[in-house]
Amino acid sequence: MTQTSLSPRAWAELFLLGLIWGGAFLAIRTALDEIGPLTSVLLRCGLAALLLWAFVLVRGHSLPRGAAIWGSLLVMGVLNNVIPFSLMAWGQLHIPSGLTSILNATTAIFGVLVAAAVFADERLSARKLVGVGLGFGGVLLAIGPAALLSFNITSTAQLAVIAGTFSYACAGAWARKRLSPLPPVVAAVGMLTCSTLVMIPLALTLEGVPNLALAPATWAGILYYAVIATALAYLLYYRVLAMAGAGNLMLVTLLIPPVAIVLGALVRNEALAPQAYGGFALLALGLVVLDGRAFRRNRV
Repeated sequence: MTQTSLSPRAWAELFLLGLIWGGAFLAIRTALDEIGPLTSVLLRCGLAALLLWAFVLVRGHSLPRGAAIWGSLLVMGVLNNVIPFSLMAWGQLHIPSGLTSILNATTAIFGVLVAAAVFADERLSARKLVGVGLGFGGVLLAIGPAALLSFNITSTAQLAVIAGTFSYACAGAWARKRLSPLPPVVAAVGMLTCSTLVMIPLALTLEGVPNLALAPATWAGILYYAVIATALAYLLYYRVLAMAGAGNLMLVTLLIPPVAIVLGALVRNEALAPQAYGGFALLALGLVVLDGRAFRRNRV
């Protein structure tokens, strides 16, 4: 059940989650200076899976059994990890991490559309249509008119990131339809395990055996996005979900880009075009409209 107000503890953990995920974009970009995108995804999923397996075993959770449930976890791993992580990591080679984080917020917009297409109780209302329209308008503004009129590596990278957000949205619908009986942490460890098994042959075939003699900064980035921004963030995510509800949790989407933009500017001297900030503002307005509570509170 969505709460209309947040406790101080819920706010603190929501901001912490935004800081963690905002920092992940810088960590990934730092690691990509020395390793390939697919190798970065393999290490992210593999290390996070190991940590969550330890957590699950220590806590004594029952593990999923049967080919059907593991097949569902495999699909979830492909939709929620393999496809979006790979596309976004490749995209970050060609566009600033701050812009990647802005485009990543499109996940919520696609989530509304995919849910409306799949679930009878998620139909599009007039308010949702307005929110979706504003959100896509923000994305188009953030990408910029020049990218819409030309097709180069930059525009391709932006489209790759957006395709990744669509995969996230499909994963959300799949999880609701096929994985809802599983405890969240068990679903997470199963999904990451399947993702790792998919990424091993992909990364080795396309990028070769990874060189683990990496710079300290590279290892710091890898450990941050695997341990902090994936394994621990999953646990924190479900804590905040339980305290705040799904509606309030969507606020984290608005907290991530400012963190990523500031870190990208301070650490990597990234600069975004002015329209990127305007696009984020429009996208944020779309998310507020989709949420709807700001308008319900103003009713007399």
